[in-house]
Amino acid sequence: MEKKARLDRIDKKILEILCRDGRISFQKLSEQVNLTARPCLERVRGLERDGIIRGYSAIIELPEPEHAFVIQAQIALADHGHSQPAFEQEMRNTPEVLDCWLVSGNFDFLVRIGCRSMENYRLLADTWLTSKKFRVDKIVTLTELQSIKRS
Repeated sequence: MEKKARLDRIDKKILEILCRDGRISFQKLSEQVNLTARPCLERVRGLERDGIIRGYSAIIELPEPEHAFVIQAQIALADHGHSQPAFEQEMRNTPEVLDCWLVSGNFDFLVRIGCRSMENYRLLADTWLTSKKFRVDKIVTLTELQSIKRS
């Protein structure tokens, strides 16, 4: 049985700071958590080794939007057991799908879709609704108007 890593106050502070600024130097990070640089580096490496820090990324805000529309679609499948794996594979293979989550509640999936136009979305949704590989029961959509907070 694998032992779960326990996070102390300093580890939690390191994670909080790295979430805000993943490119912070170890010197500045160590100053903010009141450690010397070496023990701070060892803690970060330990958090990485334990899989708590799984990677680092950049939040991108392009000057021109790449997609004219970003749509959030709540999707319910008609038969979960048989069509869920095929639907998940379709989500992975569709370039317009930006993010996809399996969720609980009235719907099975929450999908963020980047589209060039509403016609682009309509064709994509029609393809999913008529697919023989998986059976989509319904799709309810919302259009993103403005990003308020991203992380």
